Amino acid sequence: MSDSPADPTLADDLAVALTLAAEADLIAMDRYRSQDLGIQLKADKSIVTDADTRVERMIRAHLEKARPHDAVLGEEFGSAGESRRQWIIDPIDGTSNFARGVPIWGALIALAIDGVPAVGVVSAPALGRRWWASTGRGAWVQHDGGDARPLRVSAVAALEDATLSYNNLQTWDQYGYLDRLIGLSRAVGRTRAFGDLWAYMLLAEGAIDIAGEFDVKPWDVAALVPIITEAGGRVTTATGTERLDELSVIATNGVLHDEVLERLRG
Repeated sequence: MSDSPADPTLADDLAVALTLAAEADLIAMDRYRSQDLGIQLKADKSIVTDADTRVERMIRAHLEKARPHDAVLGEEFGSAGESRRQWIIDPIDGTSNFARGVPIWGALIALAIDGVPAVGVVSAPALGRRWWASTGRGAWVQHDGGDARPLRVSAVAALEDATLSYNNLQTWDQYGYLDRLIGLSRAVGRTRAFGDLWAYMLLAEGAIDIAGEFDVKPWDVAALVPIITEAGGRVTTATGTERLDELSVIATNGVLHDEVLERLRG
């Protein structure tokens, strides 16, 4: 059943998401490396900056006009509305990097329909890159405002030739997977910890082959899913489900996925 007289097409939704990303980039870059950046500690001990809240407020205000029938879930201001169409927003993924002047951060903007991410945009202006995808229309990357090019994951088929990015060791330990991660690291050819959105976009570009982490929320994951899957990869939780609320994410080039999950099961 439609939530409005005529549900938008995914092409229209993607256009909205790209517009939001461009506006988010302007707001965030204006505050990046600012001497008067406002930083606060949240209840979960993570930090939030005035750039995070400004970006999310802008996105919500825009969606209220452009998609008034849709629901919104954002990291900073929670859930609003009820609809089978839900926008899922992380205004700045990598806030700690942003606050310390590390350029690996960006806006994550997704649209999930019936709980399945169908549109994803990841925009990292300090890196000069933006990635996007919508279901059935491929995944794309743009460098420094140039022409978009299609994304494709790697064809690496053996763990011994693969590169793994594991992000935060502490959370692998917290969730009881550190020993399994160490075992996986011994099987692959190379390990790195690129962190946050960067690892997953490198995967979609075919530069690495496996990425994963724990203690993630839906807004950390939703935008990544269409980009990786449309590039030919696969995204699940550590237990192999496709839920967005299970606090873990494992992404691969697809070929390696089952073997990676098997090793993580111990």
